[in-house]
Amino acid sequence: MKTSSTNVKVRYAETDQMGVVHHANYPVYLELARIEWLNDIGISYKEMEKGGVMLPVYDMQFSFLSPAFFDDTLTIKTSLKKMPRASIVFDYEITNQDQKLIIKAQTTLVFVDMKTKRPTRCPNYILELLKD
Repeated sequence: MKTSSTNVKVRYAETDQMGVVHHANYPVYLELARIEWLNDIGISYKEMEKGGVMLPVYDMQFSFLSPAFFDDTLTIKTSLKKMPRASIVFDYEITNQDQKLIIKAQTTLVFVDMKTKRPTRCPNYILELLKD
């Protein structure tokens, strides 16, 4: 399946008093990586929403293997787990600048029609882009 890599430099404001990245920042990192993944395959999230479809998070799971610290450069590898239907599942691996695996995560998002606020199928143009 399609994969993408995104780099993030840990800012001071994202850490606690010990210089460790606070766990509340990781969902933001995953969102950044997910939008980059969409861009890499030719999908603009902004355009998808203009077309009436949004992708709210349904489920998010983390395994915190090791801490990240202020000024670390993190690489977030984002992979599509399976072909989407009404939902889309992403796997993530976050490594630091030493290629040490620090986080494993997974998110499930649901395609929602913005007018009805109800789940809908993955748009065909996305499925076509994923066939390659």
